[in-house]
Amino acid sequence: MRIVFMGTPDFSVAALDGLVAAGHEIVCVYTQPPRPAGRGKASRPTPVQARAEALRLPVCAPHSLRGAEAQAELAALEADLAVVVAYGLILPQAVLDAPRRGCFNIHASLLPRWRGAAPIHRAIMAGDRETGVCIMRMEAGLDTGPVVLREAVTIAETDTTGDLHDRLAGLGARLVVEALARLEDLQPEEQPEDGVTYAQKIDKAEARIDWSLGAVEVDRRIRGLSPFPGAWCDAGGERLKLLRSRVVDGAGAPGTVLDGLTISCGDGAVEIMEAQRQGKRVMDAEDVLRGWAGFPARLV
Repeated sequence: MRIVFMGTPDFSVAALDGLVAAGHEIVCVYTQPPRPAGRGKASRPTPVQARAEALRLPVCAPHSLRGAEAQAELAALEADLAVVVAYGLILPQAVLDAPRRGCFNIHASLLPRWRGAAPIHRAIMAGDRETGVCIMRMEAGLDTGPVVLREAVTIAETDTTGDLHDRLAGLGARLVVEALARLEDLQPEEQPEDGVTYAQKIDKAEARIDWSLGAVEVDRRIRGLSPFPGAWCDAGGERLKLLRSRVVDGAGAPGTVLDGLTISCGDGAVEIMEAQRQGKRVMDAEDVLRGWAGFPARLV
């Protein structure tokens, strides 16, 4: 089929590769415009643009799709359908209507749970036991369209958002290729009204750890915010990013370093398994402590 692909971050790349490998004709790849990044703030293309250019696919990076000219350009592609995954721009009704067979979205949750921007983060932070991927026919509402295909995966007790991100990206790529191959036979299912939740964007204020919370909540926040934006705490005046953890036995005043990198919480304790000092690489707890003379007795 003639497909318009719309995506921006790393999560979208696997789906683009899967559609190309399946033999579909990608008539254009839409992605967000390059943005300043890195220390030099040089303009950097999105991961999807970089991959599309490597595949020698045409790329379009508009700032908006609300204008008549942008909508006419998309309609002129005469696509059979559009595949959308973490694109990051609102699709007006004229865009949704342009492809002959509509627009299909790869969403990283079991809809209607966790509609919105940060479904992987929120599933881990909420302590969900499972999540998954839905292939949804898009409509004007926020992730409200009928689901044509879904598959669940288990969230392990040690999973981070990064771990789950990679598994779900691969699953989404496989499912969208399967959905397009079976499009004539699939029966869209309207989403139920019960069970709707919204995965709000992650606020930077959520990233600082409050050790007075229970160990279970602290652990979920650390894993749910890893690797980005990364939960953090103050360790003797230095920001320490916390990237992997688990709940363990232990008690003490909140923030007290009990043993190694085991930290007491309001209820119980967490063991920090991976962390990152400012300007340094990610290290396991043993390496962090080995290179840090006078590690503080309390984190705040």
